[in-house]
Amino acid sequence: MVICFLLEGTTSYTCCAETPDIKLMLFNNQIYGLTKGQYSPTSPKGTNTKSSPYGSVDEPFNPAELALGAKASFFARTIDRDPKHMQAMINRANGHKGTALIEIYQNCPVFNDGAYFIFTEKETKKEEALFLEQGKPLVFGASESKGIKLDGFKPVIVDLTTGASKDDLWIHDETDKSKAFLLAGFADNTETHFPRPFGVYYNGVRSCVEDDMTAQIEAAKAKKGKTPLNKILSGDKTWTIV
Repeated sequence: MVICFLLEGTTSYTCCAETPDIKLMLFNNQIYGLTKGQYSPTSPKGTNTKSSPYGSVDEPFNPAELALGAKASFFARTIDRDPKHMQAMINRANGHKGTALIEIYQNCPVFNDGAYFIFTEKETKKEEALFLEQGKPLVFGASESKGIKLDGFKPVIVDLTTGASKDDLWIHDETDKSKAFLLAGFADNTETHFPRPFGVYYNGVRSCVEDDMTAQIEAAKAKKGKTPLNKILSGDKTWTIV
C-alpha cells in the first residue's frame, strides 16, 4: 500500500510508529500552501508569512528525526527537482518490507518559491547536498574536495585537498540507526554548517504487523483448534436462565 500526502502542518505521519507493510511519501514544502501561505511546522524559524508577519518563532519539526524516533524501519529523503534520484528512492522504499517513509522536498512556486533551490542549483548543489550511497564514504563539494569523518560520535568536515584521506571518512551504513540519527541532525546543527543528506538514511529489518498477527492466529489455532463462532462470542463463562 502506498500513501501520499502533503506536509502542510500535519503530524499524521507519526503513524510510522506502527509497522504495517505500507509506503509513505511525505511532500514537504515548508509552508501552508493550500490555505494561502501561512507558516507550517516545517517552516524555518523566522519565516515571514501572513500568519507570522514578523517571523515565526517556532522551531521547525525535523521529519527525519521524528520518523526514526517513531521506529520507522526505512527512511529516505529526496527532492522533486531530481526525478532520477526520486525514482530510485521510491523503488528502494517499494522493495522494503515494512513501513517506509520518503520525505520529498517539494517546491511551492506560489507561496515559498525557491526554498530548496540551494540543493539543486548548479552553483550551490555540490556544496550543500550530500548524496548517500551504501558502503561509500561521505564526500561532497566541488570535485569531491570535502568529506565527513567521525570524531567519536561527532561528525566533522575535513578538506580532502590538504592531506585528509577518503580512507578516514565516515562510510555510510544504512543498517546503522545511530548514524542515521546523526545524519538526521545535520539539518539542525547550529555549530557546523553541514550539507543536507539525500538518500536512504536507514533501512532496518523489523517484523510487520500483518506477519505477527498471522503468526499469532496460527499459533492459537494450533493450540486450541478451530473454535466455533458461537463459542467465541459466548466466551468461557455463560449462564442459563430458567
